Amino acid sequence: MANVGTVDRLLRACAGVILLALPFLMANPAEGAIAFGVYGWVMIAAGVVLLVTAAFRFCPLYMIFGLRTCPLSK
Repeated sequence: MANVGTVDRLLRACAGVILLALPFLMANPAEGAIAFGVYGWVMIAAGVVLLVTAAFRFCPLYMIFGLRTCPLSK
C-alpha cells in the first residue's frame, strides 16, 4: 500500500542522499572519515530512513496520520 507520491519520493531520495553525504563532507580528514560525532550518525540514520521510504513508497508516519501524497489506486 503506497502512500508516498512521485514528487515526495524524489524529494525524499534527494534529501536522503544529501544527509548521507554531509557527515563525510564535513568530517575532518585528520580525524578520519568516521569521526563526526552524534550529529553525523543522526544525519546518516535520517538519510537511510528517507531513502528506504522513497524506495518502498511507504511512510509509516503518513499511515499513522492518515496522509498520502500519491493518487488513490483504482
